[in-house]
Amino acid sequence: MSIVVTGATGHLGRHVVEQLIEKVPAEQVTAVVRTPEKAADLAAKGVKIAVADYNSPETFDGLFAAGDKVLLISGNEFDKGRPAQHQVVIDAAKAAGVALLAYTSAPGTLTAALADDHRATEKALLASGLPYSLLRNGWYNENYTENLAPALEYGAVVQAAGDGRISSAARADYAAAAVAVLTGEGHENSTYELGGDEPWGFAEYAAELSKQTGKEIAYSPVSVEAYTEILTGAGLPGPFAAILAGVDASIEKGELVVSTGDLSRLTGRPATPIAASIEAALKG
Repeated sequence: MSIVVTGATGHLGRHVVEQLIEKVPAEQVTAVVRTPEKAADLAAKGVKIAVADYNSPETFDGLFAAGDKVLLISGNEFDKGRPAQHQVVIDAAKAAGVALLAYTSAPGTLTAALADDHRATEKALLASGLPYSLLRNGWYNENYTENLAPALEYGAVVQAAGDGRISSAARADYAAAAVAVLTGEGHENSTYELGGDEPWGFAEYAAELSKQTGKEIAYSPVSVEAYTEILTGAGLPGPFAAILAGVDASIEKGELVVSTGDLSRLTGRPATPIAASIEAALKG
């Protein structure tokens, strides 16, 4: 029996693998990657490396074994039909008879286009008959703190979220929740709505940035259309810019406020507040 993590060298996957090997022997963990060179550090720690690609179904043949627990981390190739990519993993997991397939989804309240692929994958996973755990991850603190340069340069936080609030947490928090499910018992056929403990709005975010940097930074709310143009002007592909702007529209409607407490319950500790992630990002 092993614990298998797909997308293991991505931002979230790496956190998951590194936290897993603190709890179980490294040889019980398999990291599924497309580029083995990127996983050299994990291999050096004793993690098994498997090379497979969501776009090449045959690469998953025989990758899973009966009794494995698998974490399917959602793909980030929005233009390549993510539900079909995820189906490849679901089919391989069913053929092997895995003990649990956990999937990183999106909050059940989210109606933005971003959620469509997740809903389709959830439907496929439930239809498979596999023991499942839906990890409906809220937004990551790092979605904002990893790109502070524009806000610091222009003295403005620009979003299309109005006065909406968001229950975000750090990637490491969501990884810890996944590790708890993969290493614990009794998580079969479960759904967890995961998010930070204290929702915040972008006016508060701008105020926290001002406080920590000593610079005057204000929140400048714009329309979804204007925000889409700003993102495309910054070099993002149009379809992806529209997806991100759509998430802001959902934030304004309160769809990314998560009040279940599932995240801190699974991890056994409070979620990382946005102020702590800002502080970490500024220290660089």
